[in-house]
Amino acid sequence: MIRVSSLLAGACALALAPSFAAAADTTPAQAADGYYKAGEAALAKALTINPNAGKAKNVVLFLGDGMGISTAVASRIYEGQQRGVDGESNALAFEKLPWVALSKTYSHDTQVTDSAAGITAITTGVKTRNKVIGLTGVAKPEACADEAANRVETIAEIAKAHGLSAGAVTTTRITHATPAGTYAHTAYRDWEGDGDMPAEALSGGCKDIARQLVEAPAKIRLDVALGGGRSRFLPEDKGGKRADGRDLTAEWTKAKGAAYVTTADQLKTIDATKTGPVLGLFAGEHLPYEVERPMLGQGVPTLADMATKAVDILSQNPKGYFLLVEGGKIDMGSHLNNAKRTLTETVEFSKAIEAVLAKVDLKDTLVIVTADHSHGLVISGYAARSAPILGLAGNEGEPVVAGDGKAYTVLSFATGPGGVEGNDLRADPAHEDLDEVDYHQQAGANLPSAAHSGEDVGIYADGPGAYLVRGVVEESYIFQVMRHAYGFDAAK
Repeated sequence: MIRVSSLLAGACALALAPSFAAAADTTPAQAADGYYKAGEAALAKALTINPNAGKAKNVVLFLGDGMGISTAVASRIYEGQQRGVDGESNALAFEKLPWVALSKTYSHDTQVTDSAAGITAITTGVKTRNKVIGLTGVAKPEACADEAANRVETIAEIAKAHGLSAGAVTTTRITHATPAGTYAHTAYRDWEGDGDMPAEALSGGCKDIARQLVEAPAKIRLDVALGGGRSRFLPEDKGGKRADGRDLTAEWTKAKGAAYVTTADQLKTIDATKTGPVLGLFAGEHLPYEVERPMLGQGVPTLADMATKAVDILSQNPKGYFLLVEGGKIDMGSHLNNAKRTLTETVEFSKAIEAVLAKVDLKDTLVIVTADHSHGLVISGYAARSAPILGLAGNEGEPVVAGDGKAYTVLSFATGPGGVEGNDLRADPAHEDLDEVDYHQQAGANLPSAAHSGEDVGIYADGPGAYLVRGVVEESYIFQVMRHAYGFDAAK
């Protein structure tokens, strides 16, 4: 039992104790701290952001293929270090957008999606099976017979049906999975040209992806398609891979005012106010990596060049437009365990976003930046602040070695061609040129091509409806945000 006298004594002791607040300095130590002040400024800016609940006239969807959170962070650091500023506190263009969410990227049949199922979720609101584009999850990969009954409309096709314009821009083949997700409906993503298709699919009446782009009805056909992949549109006698002998580029130009271009200079000369549909194919296959531009990229437009020209052309439609812009070779660099290519492609992707943001009006244009899936890129160790992101890992500034007595790099991959094979010993990266363009970071498990990874990816947004990008959402939710922002009715 507690005595009353004891309680009174304790109360008196508290009353007589000196006040901590009175004795302490009234100015907190953190008030002068740089991080604290930066946080205050960020809060002040956040308090000025008001949701834009208006209708979107235009939607620009940026997709960094394979651009997981680790890739974005490493690229942020790399871009800052290349400019000679603090990379760790740096921000890429899309990281400055005010509305952010996480996207759950699993597909209908796998924990880890591929690009075909990923883009289908984003552009149609339906999760499907890996390898399948523009069809429901009922359709099975490579099953031509499943195409007709399982077709789903894409946001680009819906926009066109409402009288808007639509386009797709990519650094990959325009028939590759992500750009194809704006216009194609196929049971197999690799059916890019008829030469890629088995006889049974051709006899079953299924169309290759290049044909689907060119032969789409005018009311839903893309108005702008820029990227690589010329080989899928040309017959063999013209340097292509088509087995049917058709020249689809010539067929494209039969449309009123249509243009076909193959160089950066030709793209520049197009008058956005006068042209009809524009097909730009700037390479036989994928466009070269940015690090290869001095040798292989002469005459090839940058992603920013293509994206801004697409905006100029599409914005001639007073009703508005939809545009997909893909940084497709971010993913390809990671498949190679080649972090330098991955990071430089992400930086170029950011530059394209910055260029488009400078052109559009966020009062009537919804901009969404996301990825279809992540990759197994890992940032590990305790390298000193401002240490090269492509360099060796450290222990808070001190060199560090693994259990085998060898150094390891800040960036590595979970799987891929950088993994040790058989009984080979791990190479010591301390004796290698880590900044060399073709250096492949080490991987935990050896595979011919690095596998995607299944963690959530970021969604960044601004403009009408962007406030709906918040929380942890399904990848297919992104379609619903775009549809709602346009004011299109939900499918019945």
